[in-house]
Amino acid sequence: MSINLRSHMMRPIRAACLGTATALVTLLACTPVAAAATDTDSAHAKGGGRVITVIGHLAQQTRFPVNPGGAPAQGDRTAFRSILFDKDDKKQVGETNGTCTTTRVDNGGAEECVVTYNLPGGQLTVQGMVFGILTQGLPTISPPSFDNAITGGTGEFDRARGSVHADTIATGTRRFTIDLD
Repeated sequence: MSINLRSHMMRPIRAACLGTATALVTLLACTPVAAAATDTDSAHAKGGGRVITVIGHLAQQTRFPVNPGGAPAQGDRTAFRSILFDKDDKKQVGETNGTCTTTRVDNGGAEECVVTYNLPGGQLTVQGMVFGILTQGLPTISPPSFDNAITGGTGEFDRARGSVHADTIATGTRRFTIDLD
């Protein structure tokens, strides 16, 4: 009788991936979706897209440093949640949930971020780099503007593509311009 060691070794890895995927799907499916977001219905300069502008207020943020009590390091992680309001910052329309991992601590630092925007009609998934997160080795108080890619979505955002531009407009507050292709 021969045993295929490769298939036995792969089972724990496949099981771990399946468990992680199941947890992620459950988390995303159970995240609340609020009232209507502000949709400018304006045409995108590149040709006929849809632009949605929302204001995000940081509601919760937890850092998981590689070196607790030490300097920022590659691999530091941050989990966060922001409450989204319409472009006039009056009516709650959704929330964001995401994580960022520090990939560089020199030259202003950089993070790779994955964020889900929960909006009326569905979710948008966004991913990309944020640069300039560190000033003299410490977290930047007013993070710089950034652009990230829309990698997909659910509901009315199924198969969405485009980009999200973020501007810091106050401490803990950003304007997100969601530009759907």
